[in-house]
Amino acid sequence: MGSLPPTEKQRPQPHAVMIPYPAQGHVTPLLKLGKLLHARGFHVTFVNNEYNHRRLLRSQGAEMLNSVPGFRFEAIADGLPPSDNEDATQDITSLCYSTMTTCFPRFKELILRLNKDAEDSGGALPPVTCVIGDSVMSFALGVARELGIRCATLWTASACGFMAYYHYKDLAQRGLVPLKDEQQLSNGYLDTTIDWIPGVPKDLRLRDFPSFVRTTDPNDIMFNFFIHETAGMSQASAVVINTFDELDAPLLDAMSKLLPKVYTVGPLQLTVRNNIPEESPIVSIGSNLWKEQDAPLRWLDSRPAGSVVYVNFGSITVMSKEHLLEFAWGLANTGYSFLWNVRPDLVKGDEAALPPEFFKLTEGRSMLSTWCPQEKVLEHEAVGVFLTHSGWNSTLESISAGVPMVCWPFFAEQQTNCRYKCTEWGIGMEIDDNVRRVEVEALIREAMEGQKGQEMKRRVLDLKKSAVASAQPGGRSMSNVDKFIEEVLL
Repeated sequence: MGSLPPTEKQRPQPHAVMIPYPAQGHVTPLLKLGKLLHARGFHVTFVNNEYNHRRLLRSQGAEMLNSVPGFRFEAIADGLPPSDNEDATQDITSLCYSTMTTCFPRFKELILRLNKDAEDSGGALPPVTCVIGDSVMSFALGVARELGIRCATLWTASACGFMAYYHYKDLAQRGLVPLKDEQQLSNGYLDTTIDWIPGVPKDLRLRDFPSFVRTTDPNDIMFNFFIHETAGMSQASAVVINTFDELDAPLLDAMSKLLPKVYTVGPLQLTVRNNIPEESPIVSIGSNLWKEQDAPLRWLDSRPAGSVVYVNFGSITVMSKEHLLEFAWGLANTGYSFLWNVRPDLVKGDEAALPPEFFKLTEGRSMLSTWCPQEKVLEHEAVGVFLTHSGWNSTLESISAGVPMVCWPFFAEQQTNCRYKCTEWGIGMEIDDNVRRVEVEALIREAMEGQKGQEMKRRVLDLKKSAVASAQPGGRSMSNVDKFIEEVLL
């Protein structure tokens, strides 16, 4: 375990209880923050829902999860019935409603039990001193407040995503959402500009908002969930966000006027790597809910620098069989080598199967995996372009590796991230919702070898430099981690 700075050695050991929203893209960054706290001397209890706890045991192994003194895993029920599929992300809408309405008493019971364990241990276990909840698990902040425990929250998504979600309530008050009818999805209404949100471009369109605005139902669960959860963040003493100042300065300034004190600590994968010694046992604790495959890295070793298109639509995206085929043939027709992460549950209600002709055409230049170590893949010199759903972890990992992106946003704030990448930062290009192989081929070609692709590469390498500098020992992000610990958690 890491050691506390000298001024803190007299204090009893702090004990942070951390709880992510139960999806891969939330578990990963919160676990990284937990590692940084552990390296600074904290006892950490990391709380998954029971479903994901079982998945983590299968993918990482019980031995690994119990291997580090002072870092323990716990689980609470999420209120959903048992799932038939043991290796897929749970239904997001049901999960959001259930965590929001059923988890408060379960989490409170867990904190009380941890404190009882501490009492019974005769000093071997420290009592809970602080709670860090995922920002969309605001019940955790409510529990901490009720029990008189310090609390903070990690916003795991982007700053642009936060600003859009936070103003959902204003869209509703102005009568812009919910939509009047289904026609507004396709008649140009989504091109309405929203020019009154501080820190955000004046030409942001309704279609650039997180996808839950595309509803005709005033009681839509997801739309109302984000109004509820962003309001709930005010219960925290501080908000931690996985970004770095150079990327998001205008947005961070606007966020700081709406929230408790904001600490930027990202990109978390670099902050962890650069500030925790490689030999520390905490480094070995993994967060992937699927078993990772190493074969893709070995395959990349045999490819020339910058020659491979890496394709991964994340842990939640599902598509139709038709869209899968359009992506497949678009990739095949480029003539480039590609590594494609195809989850078993990628296609809606069906197996993600591809035709024999596709494999014949791409033989020797394609590799399909089910789940690969993405950070290492993106940092591999063979990778030239990333075809992505635009989730925030994937976006930051791509920036940190200096890899430009071709984007097909699926849902939530992926639309907002995509807009920022393509228009504000100039590091991405967007594929239309209704995927066509011709467009897939053309955009990948442009990104790999066109003039626009070269400009994207230059810009993303500039951002990479800033990201690396922020995450260095003594850099802004790690300094913010230490300030956050001193000013909020202790």
